[in-house]
Amino acid sequence: MEKNRVNLKICGNSYTILTEDDPDYVEDLGELIDKEMKTIGNESPSLSQTQCAVLVALDQADAAKKATASSDNLRAQIKDYLEDSARARMEVDVARREIERLNREISNLRSKLAGQQ
Repeated sequence: MEKNRVNLKICGNSYTILTEDDPDYVEDLGELIDKEMKTIGNESPSLSQTQCAVLVALDQADAAKKATASSDNLRAQIKDYLEDSARARMEVDVARREIERLNREISNLRSKLAGQQ
């Protein structure tokens, strides 16, 4: 796959990133990190850029971990729903066969009854 060279500016520092990702996507990530670092720096001016970067990294790691847990939970729910759906389909098939059997029995009984009259 083709490598893209993306230039980012985060907190006044320039970074060149080699990536297979879409350059616009990587630029958006850089803008997000830049914005978060500036926000933290403005809220706590005594922090160094490195400290701001660590806090942003912790925040992003927290968000990623929570998103992973959330997606795992959704996958488990979907799996349960699929199992419930399969079970319901089997129950419907059993009920249909029973209905067909009862309809045949009714038809046979009607035929016998008609034959007796």
